Amino acid sequence: MDQLQLSTIALFCKAAELKSFTAAARALGLTPAAVSRGVARLEDRLGVKLLRRTTRSMQLTDDGQLYFAQCRAALAQIDDVEKTITGQQAQVRGLLRISAPSTYAHYRLLPRLPEFHARFPELELEVHISNRSIDFVDEGFDVAIRQGNPPDSRLVARKLEDAPIGIYASPAYLQTHGTPQNLDELQDPARHSMLAFVMPNTGRVLPWMFEQDGQPLEIVPRGRVQISEDPMGMVTLARAGMGLVQTAAWIADSHPGELVQVLQPYAGRSRPFHLLYPQNRHLAARVRALVDFLCG
Repeated sequence: MDQLQLSTIALFCKAAELKSFTAAARALGLTPAAVSRGVARLEDRLGVKLLRRTTRSMQLTDDGQLYFAQCRAALAQIDDVEKTITGQQAQVRGLLRISAPSTYAHYRLLPRLPEFHARFPELELEVHISNRSIDFVDEGFDVAIRQGNPPDSRLVARKLEDAPIGIYASPAYLQTHGTPQNLDELQDPARHSMLAFVMPNTGRVLPWMFEQDGQPLEIVPRGRVQISEDPMGMVTLARAGMGLVQTAAWIADSHPGELVQVLQPYAGRSRPFHLLYPQNRHLAARVRALVDFLCG
């Protein structure tokens, strides 16, 4: 790949990022016509349309979205390597893209980001809150936080914590339905409602985890109410008296008086959370800064 191809790729990425030839030209010190010609040359070389342009807007095509995500990641890696070689890597700046599940994002990550950003004020932070799996290359993320054990051996996994979990309900729910004393009562649909979460990547209900007589035990909730996409919906329903929920202790503790723990003799299980990032010998300073901050 020659310098001209890299230049046109950089023009395209800046135009896609800013959604404007004029804004990209201003940022790069060029004319809008020069940016437009560069993107046109790139589209001709690839034989596909990357951008849909009208007089009022500009949007990426499906091919454009894929190409933009991968080219942005590649350009960032080239920039990181050059900074390492020239000794500039110690400067923590640039865009840091983080993917995190909703529960961990709201209760653990986001409350700590003000301190992190105060340490590194030149960093730009983009936090993507979602419970689905992401592709680091295709979507251009630097790091991701995920629950469970990482399935991809190509990723570096740093343990953040083992989050203790328990069964919780609102005082109003317990006053109406009574407090379950054992797992048989818990699973009786005539007596209790187990709020279920449908995992977005598999479409299956997330099992509830218990410990009984020193042995791990799982029960798939079969309540009449299910939540998909965002498990925080279960917590909101439980706080409103709709049923019982299994959630992290640090979520329940954030709502004092609204959620009461039940079935404590069957507690003791936890769910692990890991910080994931691609294996890279030249780890960017922005990524290293976050890894050290969260895992140090």
